[in-house]
Amino acid sequence: MPSNVGWWRLLFAALFLALPSAAFAVDEPPPTTEERLAAAEAAVADAALAGHNAWMLTSAALVLFMTAPGLAMFYSGLVRKKNVLGVMMQCIFLMGLMTVIWALYGYSLAFGGAPPAANATPEEIKAAAYSPYLGNFEFVAMRGVQRKLVSTTVKDEEGKDQVVHTVETPMEGAIPRLTHMLFQGMFFIITPALICGAFAERMKFSTMVVFSILWGTLVYCPLCHWVWDSGILAFGPGLAGGALDFAGGTVVHISSGVSALVCALVIGKRLSYGSEPMPPHNLTYTVLGAAMLWVGWFGFNAGSELASDGLAASAFCVTHFAAAAGTLAWAGMEWAFRGKPSVLGAASGAVAGLVCITPASGYVQPIPALAMGAAAGVVCFAACTKLKHKFGYDDSLDAFGVHGVGGTLGAILTGVFATKEVADVKLVSGGNPVGLIDGNYHLLIGQALAVVITWIFAAVLTFVLLKILDVAMGLRVSRDAELMGLDLSQHGEEGYIFL
Repeated sequence: MPSNVGWWRLLFAALFLALPSAAFAVDEPPPTTEERLAAAEAAVADAALAGHNAWMLTSAALVLFMTAPGLAMFYSGLVRKKNVLGVMMQCIFLMGLMTVIWALYGYSLAFGGAPPAANATPEEIKAAAYSPYLGNFEFVAMRGVQRKLVSTTVKDEEGKDQVVHTVETPMEGAIPRLTHMLFQGMFFIITPALICGAFAERMKFSTMVVFSILWGTLVYCPLCHWVWDSGILAFGPGLAGGALDFAGGTVVHISSGVSALVCALVIGKRLSYGSEPMPPHNLTYTVLGAAMLWVGWFGFNAGSELASDGLAASAFCVTHFAAAAGTLAWAGMEWAFRGKPSVLGAASGAVAGLVCITPASGYVQPIPALAMGAAAGVVCFAACTKLKHKFGYDDSLDAFGVHGVGGTLGAILTGVFATKEVADVKLVSGGNPVGLIDGNYHLLIGQALAVVITWIFAAVLTFVLLKILDVAMGLRVSRDAELMGLDLSQHGEEGYIFL
């Protein structure tokens, strides 16, 4: 037991620690109102940055989730069991391949070079070196994107120069440019993966790899720059006033859907197509994949706001509503014309509704979103049944019927239902009508022009690329390899081994 002296020491130490630190501090003047206001503003800005960045990183993960497992399961369930791994390999391999291309030069070609301000002088415009057709090499190999060490010279208390080192993160609007690059890169991954649905079960894997590199470089990157980096299709500076494309109706869905149709026509039909039944081997995979796509699409559309705010909430809502309406519409069409609604129809309808709402997700209200989703379910059902049967092309997994047709429908209906009540997009003065629902028909012209240009651009370049690759390395596996299945012939593996 401590002595009396020990108790006093303990008591003194406790009192010493309990005294406020200000009692021992040198008198300092309290912060001024301006200093307090600046500190409060800095705290608010830090909190906003944290919120925006957290949502965008989550959205990037959701979009990647759409490719695998989402699209991988959705597509692999639709093919025959001898090709299940072939489809999954295409998706997982493209996650790696397109990421590397995006890091090295893809992001720079799509988003390199900031357009000059509207009031810029001729000298400033010339110095910007901006092209509305393709980005520059500003961000090649992540230069200007990645974090960097910045050294500055300051005076110390004695007036001597001192070098201070700080790490800075380049910003893109409200979020770090690294986050913007990652989010946009996930779109670059999934778009060529969508095309794979048209030539499933018959294209050489090596040719698919080279085609994806060339297509991503020559088709996707220019389109992305045209639409999302103030290019020739962007709203405002674009042709005929440009078009509205919030999350990729032209850039992702029309481009991939039209390219898929060209692939199906050039490569030709699967062996015995039309004479032998080729039902999906595992609809369980397909339905689970469709559900994963539905969830991931919230990042795809709501994330395209590039911030966590009210407009992101609106985009999230209309995305969900359109998917729900598409599910009911496609299944309802089957119920009416075939007597039974199918689970494949419900899953396909959900994806069709999601595709259709994508370009409009940041511009339309919830109830019009229901109408758009229902329209997509009906129109895409017709495209995947009547249209495909009439023209006889073998779009194996209906990439064109859902993405090409659904994306086109969505781009046009954006010109109808876009409203200033959701996004006041006018560049000069606010409060002006946006779409036809507001009484403005001019946007429809821009939307239609963007659709036509995207169709032509994607179709022509895809056709040229396929013809070159056919001569250089061949497009299609041999007859024996196709009969064996791509799992064994291309990868030496089997998806199902029953002992």
